[in-house]
Amino acid sequence: MPAAAAAPMISSVQKLVLYETRARFFLVGSNPAETKYRVLKIDRTEPKDLVIIDDKHVYTQQEVRELLGRLDLGNRTKIGQKGSSGLSRAVSAFGVVGFVRFLEGYYIVLITKRRKMADIGGHAIYKIEDTNMIYIPNDSVRVTHPDEARYLRIFQNVDLSSNFYFSYSYDLSHSLQYNLTVLRMPLEILKTETTQTRQESFDIFEDEGLATQGGSGVFGICSKPYEKYVWNGKLLEAVRNTVHRDWLLYIIHGFCGQSKLLIYGRPIYVTLIARRSSKFAGTRFLKRGANCEGDVANEVETEQILYDASVMSFSAGSYSSYVQVRGSVPLYWSQDISTMMPKPPITLDQADPFAHVAALHFDQMLQRFGSPIIILNLVKEREKRKHERILSEELVAAVTYLNQFLPPEHAVIYIPWDMAKYTKSKLCNVLDRLNVIAESVVKKTGFFVNRPDSYCSILRPDEKWNELGGYVVSTGRLQTGVLRTNCVDCLDRTNTAQFMVGKCALAYQLYSLGLIDKPNLQFDTDAVRLFEELYEDHGDTLSLQYGGSQLVHRVKTYRKIAPWTQHSKDIMQTLSRYYSNAFSDADRQDSINLFLGVFKPTEGKPHLWELPTDFYLHHKNTLSLSQTRRSYTYWWTTGVLQHLPLPFDEVTCAENRRKLTVKKFHKYEEEIDIHNEFFRPYELSSFDETFCLAMTNSTRDFMPKNVGIDPSPFTVRKPDETGKSVLGNKSNREETVLQRKTAASAPPPPSEEAVSSSSEDDSGTDKEDEGAVSQRSTPVKVTDTGDNTKMTENVVQTTKDVYGVNLSDVPSEDDLTVYARFVQLGQSQHKQDKSSQQFCSKHHLDRVINLIPISSFSQDNIYEVQPPRADRKSIEIFHAHIQAGRGNMQPLGKDDFLMYREYIRNRYM
Repeated sequence: MPAAAAAPMISSVQKLVLYETRARFFLVGSNPAETKYRVLKIDRTEPKDLVIIDDKHVYTQQEVRELLGRLDLGNRTKIGQKGSSGLSRAVSAFGVVGFVRFLEGYYIVLITKRRKMADIGGHAIYKIEDTNMIYIPNDSVRVTHPDEARYLRIFQNVDLSSNFYFSYSYDLSHSLQYNLTVLRMPLEILKTETTQTRQESFDIFEDEGLATQGGSGVFGICSKPYEKYVWNGKLLEAVRNTVHRDWLLYIIHGFCGQSKLLIYGRPIYVTLIARRSSKFAGTRFLKRGANCEGDVANEVETEQILYDASVMSFSAGSYSSYVQVRGSVPLYWSQDISTMMPKPPITLDQADPFAHVAALHFDQMLQRFGSPIIILNLVKEREKRKHERILSEELVAAVTYLNQFLPPEHAVIYIPWDMAKYTKSKLCNVLDRLNVIAESVVKKTGFFVNRPDSYCSILRPDEKWNELGGYVVSTGRLQTGVLRTNCVDCLDRTNTAQFMVGKCALAYQLYSLGLIDKPNLQFDTDAVRLFEELYEDHGDTLSLQYGGSQLVHRVKTYRKIAPWTQHSKDIMQTLSRYYSNAFSDADRQDSINLFLGVFKPTEGKPHLWELPTDFYLHHKNTLSLSQTRRSYTYWWTTGVLQHLPLPFDEVTCAENRRKLTVKKFHKYEEEIDIHNEFFRPYELSSFDETFCLAMTNSTRDFMPKNVGIDPSPFTVRKPDETGKSVLGNKSNREETVLQRKTAASAPPPPSEEAVSSSSEDDSGTDKEDEGAVSQRSTPVKVTDTGDNTKMTENVVQTTKDVYGVNLSDVPSEDDLTVYARFVQLGQSQHKQDKSSQQFCSKHHLDRVINLIPISSFSQDNIYEVQPPRADRKSIEIFHAHIQAGRGNMQPLGKDDFLMYREYIRNRYM
């Protein structure tokens, strides 16, 4: 298959303007270049129904102006009156979140502010910064209800400006492995999928152009989103089948952060994306365990993506990703919070001897990730009073029961490890034990990379590389299976365990891209510190969403290098979490239930705030009996087992092909041209505000300013020594090549107390006073004058401080000879003319090195330049240009006609 045979479709609705009249709303959407427009007509005369008309026609800018002009003229109160406009501009937006109705009419939710958070191969990921909710029906037909305002307040309690993300061209609900696997489908399959979408185009040149260009057409692919991680699915349900797909903008909830790892100038983007499940979603004590459909509470899929930013292409670039999952223990269990205890007792709500709910949950995971499914259970194993151990015993029984029906090679792997017990022990190192577990997990699951093993890895393979699992294909490697980590809350312990597994996978990813010589990374390096800060921001964000506070225990806590000031912060976070769980979680849970469509207000039925519990809303089997009962032995979905270890969702079959929309485009069309989407040549942009410059940078934000010898991000740096103390000791010079200062741009600490607190400088909570600088998910532009002063002070240093050696007083004889030759070469080049150049080069410059020019200019120096000779084809093109200026046009060829038609179609159709 050609490299550019398939590409993701880019939505052509990225800028929106809402116009209003008394009878209708007109939503006009355009692409960023404002060359293609679509129009939605929304009726305002229906008090409770949503009437939307989409003609699915692509307008030009001139046609839209004429349309709006006619609407303005036709809706004025008096014909010819200029004072009052019949069409007014209501709001500008960047996307439609959806439509929602409570007890009156429908509202439309629009994204009014956005911010770029990450870039994956030129595909931008945006964070919602602000939204606007507009009531659709006109005031003259509005039927008021006394409880409408209360429902509106509950709905708006879900802060859409807090950690909601979307993309116009990249499917955030799927992993990078899925998105790139879809693009590598066989060409024959893509040709059969284009017949259904051909009718959508009204281009008179489409069929003729594609036929004459032959293989120059590109298949655009748009996949159906994974509903589990889409948070506005219910809000778009009313219009999904009536409007064009470009109007449908799917958003995810969770976390997205990106940092730049500079390896001797080579930019490697490290991206962390967390997708929170919209099924059985809620707050800490109100959502525990699983529901009757196998969806668990606090389920988050975390994906770390590495790619070489020097090549911006899905087909030619180098990409790698690793996915892991966290989620509550898949059992029917809960905790009663009415007792007002810090740790309410754990209760098993229903007996499940055949592990029905666990079977449903692991069946979902087999379909999405393949095998093996690895469970890392971090809950306590030994307790004076049974508390967390109740969950461990039930989970072991469920996994043991389900494994007896699976083939041994695809069995669910269960790893119990009491992390709290190891943390309290002074003899055991928690992170060393986690590192051993991480190595075994990554070797079993493998990871995704879209390029085959490099030749040096094949010639000199690392011993750990040969033991790596996964699925090897001709184009690279696929991750098969996933690690599922859980504790009781899936917050603090889980985040540290996921960081250690991610750190191990990061080493393999860097090794597969040819960036390090061994798949191993050490703590206190710039790369690991950058990755650790990403994971701490990730953990803080997920903890705030589910638990109501930031992380209590961080990676430094388990490394036992946290300063004494961290303990008081941990106490405050614990109190904040307890307060949130006791007083505000119930209101947040009602908001989530209303936003996700779990509860739908209905006239004559109890209101949301009148329900004693939402148990019946999330467990559908309590309201109606299922007509079909799943087998207790064959508990997996048909077809999943035969494709293992590959995930069923990524297998090329008829069922998965129905989830794709495939259309063939010209290779220069904007719907698949990621170059135009990324660089925006039609917009005026500031270089200082470019996203790639503002993002977190390993060299600028983590590497010590006076690094001296080794600027590598994989060099271990000591946290308790400054640059001067490192470079001043001659006896330790060899050792200090590998060990440098950890604190980026910090001056030498004046006291012991400052030294103890400096080891915590990349923790999320220790930099709260610095605002946006500490939040690695937020791109910032560092312009602090204080930092510039420190950098200037660091630059002015002696050669002893910078290089570790002093310059010799007297140069050696060999150095003087080389210098004399250099001076003679310069004098001969500048003083001699062309006539005597050959003679002097033979007699006077016989000992001088002859330099061969590699430029196309035969003479190229500060005194003269001789331009190169133009070839015959270039001269013909120049003469044709001169003749065209005089009016003598040459006959056009076949390629010229196709290019002209392409220009006419893009400009006027």
